[in-house]
Amino acid sequence: MNIPYSEPILDTAELNKQLAAGKAPVQAYRDGLNKAHQTIKQRFIDGQQAAELVHLRAELIDQILNLTWRDYFSANDLNIALIAVGGYGRAELHPGSDIDILILLRHDDHEHYREALEIFIMFLWDIGLEVGQSVRSIQECIDAARDYITVATNLMEARPLIGPQDLFEIMRQQTGPDKLWTSREFFEAKWQEQIARHDKYDDSAYNLEPNIKEGPGGLRDMQMIGWVAKRHFNAETLYDLVKHNFLSEQEHLHLIEAQNFLWQVRFGLHILTQRHEDRLLFDYQRSLAEILGYQDKNNNLAVERFMKDYYRTIMDLSLLNEMLLQLFQEAILYAGELSEPVAINKRFQINKGFIEASSENIFKRYPFALLEIFLLMEQHPDIKGVRASTIRLIRSHRHLIDDTFRNDLRNRSLFMDIMRQPTGLTHELRRMNRYGILANYIPAFGKIVGLMQYDLFHIYTVDEHTLMVVRNMRRMTLEIHAHELPFCSKLIKKIPKPELLYLAGLFHDIGKGRGGDHSELGAKDTIEFCQRHDLNSYDTNIVVWLVKNHLIMSSTAQRKDINDPEVIAKFASIVGNSNHLNYLYLLTIADMRGTNHTIYNSWKASLLQQLYNVTRRAFRRGLENPLAQTEQCENNQQQARELLSRQRVSTDAIDKLWHSLSQEYFIRHSVDEIVWHTEAIIVNGGHEFPLILAQQHIQGGGTEIFIHMPIAGHLFAASTGIFEQLGLNVADARIITSSKDYAFDTYVLLEENGGAISSSQRIEAIIDRLRHELAQSNFTKKQASRRTARQLKHFNTHTRVSFNQDDHNHRTVMEIITADRPGLLSKIGLALMACDVHLQNAKITTVGERVEDVFFISDHKQQPIKDEALLSKLRNSIVALLDN
Repeated sequence: MNIPYSEPILDTAELNKQLAAGKAPVQAYRDGLNKAHQTIKQRFIDGQQAAELVHLRAELIDQILNLTWRDYFSANDLNIALIAVGGYGRAELHPGSDIDILILLRHDDHEHYREALEIFIMFLWDIGLEVGQSVRSIQECIDAARDYITVATNLMEARPLIGPQDLFEIMRQQTGPDKLWTSREFFEAKWQEQIARHDKYDDSAYNLEPNIKEGPGGLRDMQMIGWVAKRHFNAETLYDLVKHNFLSEQEHLHLIEAQNFLWQVRFGLHILTQRHEDRLLFDYQRSLAEILGYQDKNNNLAVERFMKDYYRTIMDLSLLNEMLLQLFQEAILYAGELSEPVAINKRFQINKGFIEASSENIFKRYPFALLEIFLLMEQHPDIKGVRASTIRLIRSHRHLIDDTFRNDLRNRSLFMDIMRQPTGLTHELRRMNRYGILANYIPAFGKIVGLMQYDLFHIYTVDEHTLMVVRNMRRMTLEIHAHELPFCSKLIKKIPKPELLYLAGLFHDIGKGRGGDHSELGAKDTIEFCQRHDLNSYDTNIVVWLVKNHLIMSSTAQRKDINDPEVIAKFASIVGNSNHLNYLYLLTIADMRGTNHTIYNSWKASLLQQLYNVTRRAFRRGLENPLAQTEQCENNQQQARELLSRQRVSTDAIDKLWHSLSQEYFIRHSVDEIVWHTEAIIVNGGHEFPLILAQQHIQGGGTEIFIHMPIAGHLFAASTGIFEQLGLNVADARIITSSKDYAFDTYVLLEENGGAISSSQRIEAIIDRLRHELAQSNFTKKQASRRTARQLKHFNTHTRVSFNQDDHNHRTVMEIITADRPGLLSKIGLALMACDVHLQNAKITTVGERVEDVFFISDHKQQPIKDEALLSKLRNSIVALLDN
């Protein structure tokens, strides 16, 4: 490959002057190299494109290697050559790129050159070049290339730097496709390599912190195209694919534009990090957006606008990659196959397993075919994919999808048929998104394509998350996945129209990125869509209601006291009926599982299941006849007595213990928990304090720790401090104080991975630690053992503390929104202790980089806190402890 050399970037005159003056060669070269690198960096900052600078840096390294090589090897030696390979062979070096070189020997005489090579390589490292070198004879190159596709690929991109040209040519000829790795073998190997690489990144290019080189749609996919083209067509540039009719001029332009954008991003990332870094981490996204000239605009942060451009670029690149790979399959894998196309209908046919338009003017004559093709793919799951020529036709005709197209009854019917198919919906919606059809057919969806939310809660772009939610719904219908969510798999068979659930999934976040309440905005889009597609008023109301209320079940389960009958009565009245509840439950599970791998865990699953069950009971009882707290208290007591009597627990002892407990205790604990606590306390007989019990949570999802002892002001702070030191997360806390001043405190704990504590030895260690620490009369503040996560350091979430009165339950509700960090609950406990405020209950919710915790508190008389001075003191104390 010929490098587009400009004037030399290395000041060789100054370098020679320094050497002549007696300056040490290592220092002279290091200084010259650093100065040249600074020049390249400044040119990038000043606006010169990375597409030029990557070649400029390769030129710089060429100069350095040419100058230093002659100090160690004779120019007349015909048996050794210096070769650039890999990205350096392509003359594409970013600031932190690997500098891969091959020292090529004509014969297997390594020992002859060993000493000189060691000194040469050491010198390169000493002056600041991190080279990756291999020393091989021609035969060793042949052997390595035969055994390893990566070596064959590297050698294919080799570029001679110094040494006899014939030596280089012999190596290239002996490792070429007519000697080893035929075009077919090479393509199949690289294709499998790409599939494996994509799987490593969940086959999604839309992760929160993408890898711009290795991830789907990244630079490696582009290199894959170049490698296959070079191997099969002996193509030197991507433009050669235009000459071979594999790319149109316009597609080639898009490919180069995508490459140049990704090069800008990678070049800036290397400058920012001062190393080889291809992960677009949160640490760098804001700064990189600024370097690349992005600014905040129209409700979107500069970083969000930058990442939207990034995601749309890799979407385009993914589509071109898909199209070209399909063309390569035809040209390389199926070249010898003779088969006649098989007609599906007069518009489409199957050619070598791929669906294709029967003529180039199909979409112009029959615009509805732009939707029909995806329906046919669903109905014929044996089709391998869309033929590249047809992908090209779809892309060039998608402009036909306008208001007239959207209002056409045939197109509206086709889209709903796509949504109603029993198989293939997820694949085809994703394909429609890649091809730009979904965004054109639903313009509101187009606004969320590539839209990221700069937080740690949503790990995918909004469009990718949306399609992930629909995918999660579809998995519930498949027997092969029934073991993942057994209850959901049974429940989804009971809903009358699954397509209404899928539409709710498709529209639930469609209002994001516009400012305002996305649920309300999405509901308006949903009404318009449903009415246009002739859904009856009943079905329309279901879908609109689901979009408008898609967050209510998760927020109620995680942020409200779902043991309180009033909370359940209010939730049930909003939901209205069992049909709504079934749809909402399935949407909530699919949404949470499609947001973040860590969001949905066994504890949250148990909360949602509990809320679903008690709401179903509320419907059976009748919304006009809600369960009263007194009635629930009496029911729980009666059932617990029956179980305790079977275990021969003294009635008098039960009465004595329960007489000291308020109605609140019996409402906020299950019958099984009441029996567990009561029996253990009576058996203990006051002999052991603190009494610590542990079991897997009755309703699943976590490990329950029960602490019974005389109350102490530091108990919550001490307990949570111990949990945090042991690397445990508190998912729920119920703090009850008896009239005799004994604590009945229950915590639900999770491991850092979101699961229950599975090891009995681990549970015993927790109990022993609690017994030892809580038995101490003096409270010692515990230092959290966990460090703040890397990503959390890049979010500035100021602590907000708000209060509401819950007079019916004689308590005040305190909500704290703040940045997640180690030791959080223990610090809040210290503030409560300092202000003499009693904690009754806590609902712990982590949302990405921030927590949204709810605490139910009272004064020392167990009454709501109405004293504004005390509330202000508590707020200030919490803010001071958390933000300073």
